[in-house]
Amino acid sequence: MGEVSLVSKCVAEFVGTFLLVLTVGLNVEFNQGVWGGVSIASVLMVSIYAFGGISGANFNPAVSVTLGISAALGGPGMDWKTVGIYCVVQLAAGISAAHAYVGLFGGVINLGPTPAFVHLSGDHDLVSAGVCELLYTFMLCFVVLNCAVSKKTSGNQYFGMAIGFVIIAGAYGAGAVSGGCFNPAVAVGIDFSGAHLGSSTCLAYVAFQLAGAALAAVMFMLVRPGDFGKEGAGAPLLSEFLGTYILVLTVGLNVLGNSPAGAFSIAASLMCMIYALGDISGAHFNPAVTVAILASGMCPDLSPVQAGKYIVTQIIGGVCAGFTYSAIYSGALRPLDSGLGPVGSHSWSEAAVAEIVFTFVLCLVVLCAAVSEKTKTTQMFGLAIGSCVTVGGFAIGGISGGSLNPAVSFGIAAATLKPAAISAAAAYAGLEIVGAGLAAGVTKVTHMDAGEKNEKLKKLLP
Repeated sequence: MGEVSLVSKCVAEFVGTFLLVLTVGLNVEFNQGVWGGVSIASVLMVSIYAFGGISGANFNPAVSVTLGISAALGGPGMDWKTVGIYCVVQLAAGISAAHAYVGLFGGVINLGPTPAFVHLSGDHDLVSAGVCELLYTFMLCFVVLNCAVSKKTSGNQYFGMAIGFVIIAGAYGAGAVSGGCFNPAVAVGIDFSGAHLGSSTCLAYVAFQLAGAALAAVMFMLVRPGDFGKEGAGAPLLSEFLGTYILVLTVGLNVLGNSPAGAFSIAASLMCMIYALGDISGAHFNPAVTVAILASGMCPDLSPVQAGKYIVTQIIGGVCAGFTYSAIYSGALRPLDSGLGPVGSHSWSEAAVAEIVFTFVLCLVVLCAAVSEKTKTTQMFGLAIGSCVTVGGFAIGGISGGSLNPAVSFGIAAATLKPAAISAAAAYAGLEIVGAGLAAGVTKVTHMDAGEKNEKLKKLLP
């Protein structure tokens, strides 16, 4: 294929950004609360697959800036001249799309912090909204860099899905705080179309989003030093921290925001971070998963010492996420005040069975789809594992809350800092480890060769 002209690239960037911002506006205008995030994520995903080979499918000035920073740090990315051109085109497309939906339907979106139905003060402030914009713009840019730019993941077929589903991860939890832009073209387009509404938060939103883009480039360099011609030994632990942090943050924000699609949003966050970091640390992001992999014996590279380091890092990531969403909601954590436990009239025995069974499902799929040499898949592993959270979240969310992860359990306990919540988290962690052990046992039976089974039996016989 011949070299793509700058004109072709700019047209691709304009069309992709226009469709994205138009879809955002129409979903908000017609109050698609349940499916709006999926709709916006889907238009981003299909546009990435359509134009990725032409322009790189940025469709977002924050993405273009993170590529510029990555290149400036000595890694893969984009020169600043192209970054500047792309940003201008994307902003023009965002403004055009915003005026298009206003002209068609007359509705104007007010950019800014959204009402907080759980928050005691009634509304979120700009700082809380800005932190959400920073963190999920970081996640978006970080997934782009790891799935579509990194040399090590070059040639994969999941990049568009991984990037698009970041919107699902952020739209429902963080969206309840900030509106869920994660894109200066969206923020500027909305602001221009509603300029007559008075005070603007556009520049603040853009500043937070660009800060997220910069943070993503730095973290990309730290987790993939090889792409920058450097060496580093801490990448696996940093990867486990980042993946667990984003996962637990998404859990907390969805619960506190009374999300209509919480399990799906949380599953999307897990899937995206697995695709971004799976080849670095294995993307466990869950002490139960680490225990299952260690107990299965399928991963010789995972020693008990390394597993212990992973578990400590995951718990720290979960606790840090708990402190973060507590700060975003200024400590008003009504849905989490009592910590984990049986939901409604359900008993502890029912909650225990639910946590064991569906942690078993999660760990079993990890072992079979991402670890076992017999059944692992090179492309669908992230979707398969993430979907386990959709399965468990909807199936047992009304019974036990559907934690399935000790890092999630301790993250919730950290947010409340109540002794009862910490005790409940410890109890849940124990149940989840039981589920992990069962998954390891079943996988040994189903995936072990006949010769290996005979050797095991010989060792057991007197």
